[in-house]
Amino acid sequence: MEQRQRAYNFNAGPAALPLEVLERAQAEFVDFRNNGMSIMEMSHRGPVYEGVHNEAKDLLKELLGVPDGYDVLFLQGGASTQFAMIPMNLLTPGKIGAYVNTGSWAVKAIKEAELVGETQVIASTEADQFTRVPAVADIVVPEHAAYVHVTSNETIEGTQFQAFPNTGDVPLIADMSSDIFSRPLDVSQFGMIYAGAQKNLGPSGVTVVIAKEELLTNSPKTIPTMLRYSIHQKNNSLYNTPPSFSVYIVNLVLQWIKERGGLQAMQAANEAKAKLIYDAIDGSSGFYKGVAAVDSRSRMNVTFRLASEELEKLFAKEAEQAGFIGLKGHRSVGGLRASIYNAVPHENCAALSQFMNDFQQKNS
Repeated sequence: MEQRQRAYNFNAGPAALPLEVLERAQAEFVDFRNNGMSIMEMSHRGPVYEGVHNEAKDLLKELLGVPDGYDVLFLQGGASTQFAMIPMNLLTPGKIGAYVNTGSWAVKAIKEAELVGETQVIASTEADQFTRVPAVADIVVPEHAAYVHVTSNETIEGTQFQAFPNTGDVPLIADMSSDIFSRPLDVSQFGMIYAGAQKNLGPSGVTVVIAKEELLTNSPKTIPTMLRYSIHQKNNSLYNTPPSFSVYIVNLVLQWIKERGGLQAMQAANEAKAKLIYDAIDGSSGFYKGVAAVDSRSRMNVTFRLASEELEKLFAKEAEQAGFIGLKGHRSVGGLRASIYNAVPHENCAALSQFMNDFQQKNS
């Protein structure tokens, strides 16, 4: 049977995975490393799965340059569960959870924290419809802050921090679900980084937490066991059955990143892909209008509008007919969005740029 051509996948998440990773997983799916069973069938207490688990953890540390004194957890529940776990574990009485409000995902994090303890929004771009991120100089750490929380990349609005604030002795916590492993990072700037894997690291089902050990070891005994960082850290993320297949795929994706030159190479590729699409927007004489301010543009989620909703619907319809998937903007804001995470090939972005130029010529 003739194999169907793969779609131009611009989904925001779950998102594109490297074809090489999918093919390797396919080859190993039924019989993993001659063990006579799939990795999905294995005990998470057994040496085979534990080897994969620890390999993924070590490779993640290597590629990201995680310093000594930090640990890596593989948890479940997505970033949305972290929105609650962070204040439950770290927002102690008399302290404030300090949040930077940059859009839809930051708003969700703030709402969860407000259920737990005292919070304060210390910078916000809501007045600008979240079309930019605050200047680093505008993020001032309040007294008695337990931590400062930022969302490094807002997938819905298409904005991204290019630099991060220095919060001194107060831990800086970042939701990096949509841009982790897309560029080099100084992990020592942060007390904690967390990310759902389903954009740059693997499939849905596993959430990565990278944190200073001191933030993981003293969880309050008053919160449920499964919501304590200390439990997961003490048990190497194996306290309960982990999302073993998702962790296995993360390990394959990390190997793929390493084979391609690591995070420097990912950054160069991502910047080149983003340039193709932003050039199509900027060179359209106003036919396409970028949503994000130029200095806040995301390299992961390119958001843009057309002159009318009718024209946007026509664009999305014709794009889908041409094999472009996932270009509708989030239902909460409308418009159009191309999510171009690590695994989206350069040729897909080139094809989209050409489609945008052709569509403009037909509809100007």
